[in-house]
Amino acid sequence: MNKGEFISAVAENAGLTNKQTAAAFEAMVNVIESTLKADEKIALAGFATFEIKEKPEREGINPLTKEKIKIAASKTPVVKFGKAFKDKFN
Repeated sequence: MNKGEFISAVAENAGLTNKQTAAAFEAMVNVIESTLKADEKIALAGFATFEIKEKPEREGINPLTKEKIKIAASKTPVVKFGKAFKDKFN
């Protein structure tokens, strides 16, 4: 399912137009993005938790030269689905 199909399915399920649903979807994505950029966590009970995980600097090996290199620290967004949501699939 791609984004357009997803928006159409949600619109039909909620009784909204595709335009209204697309606007709500974009607003939701913007809120998630701005909240995570502010290093805050979003916990949606029964569904999922969105947060930023920090990966520390580490050593790696260049596969071509076998030389040791430093891999810079980084931040990555993580989504962890709640137990109630995961249980619906088992």
